Amino acid sequence: MLKTAIALLLLLTPVAAGSSPSRDGLTQTVFTVRDKASVLAQLAGAEADANAILARMPGDSDALLTRAMAIGYRAKLTKSRSDALACRAQFEALVARNPRDPEAQAALGGWHIDAVEALGGLAARAVLGARKAAGYEATDRAVALGGDRALFTGLAALLRLSLDPEDVRGASLADVASRGTTPTTLDRMMQRRAAEMVTVLKGGDRRLVKAMAKRLLPLGQIKE
Repeated sequence: MLKTAIALLLLLTPVAAGSSPSRDGLTQTVFTVRDKASVLAQLAGAEADANAILARMPGDSDALLTRAMAIGYRAKLTKSRSDALACRAQFEALVARNPRDPEAQAALGGWHIDAVEALGGLAARAVLGARKAAGYEATDRAVALGGDRALFTGLAALLRLSLDPEDVRGASLADVASRGTTPTTLDRMMQRRAAEMVTVLKGGDRRLVKAMAKRLLPLGQIKE
């Protein structure tokens, strides 16, 4: 029923310079590991590490985001509505805590967009309270706050194109990401993915654009 790739995308999901080993490992897992059982085990480890940090430092923002990401990715793989809602609540709390954090905005936006892509607009709203407009608004904020970093423009592009392969802004953002700045490993990774997306967009095959966008997002390499 549920296929929530939080951002994702987010995300989803972003790792900044100076991030924790748990965040770095989580990123590598969701972009490279193809075995579902292995991913779930590594997500459990990342969540446990984050909880251990939060037991000592309850307000640690890096650990809070890592935990939310792990729960969101698990929701995607297990189709758990309760995990998806828990993840959303944690992303919303992070955005409320610091509305100018592009990572939190990207994660929340990815949650909404991916839920809509998985369930359809009406079902996503009824089952999870997810809305396409909310997703676009949050990812646009992430792009504005993130400047010209390839991470945020690339993530927004893939999320939009996974939902609508003819999204003009998504295509434009992919082009911007392919030429954006890359201060972190994840920025460089997203730039390469954006460049792949630009190439596919030039072919004009809607089905291929949508399929490629979904495959390039976190956990996209795992077959259902």
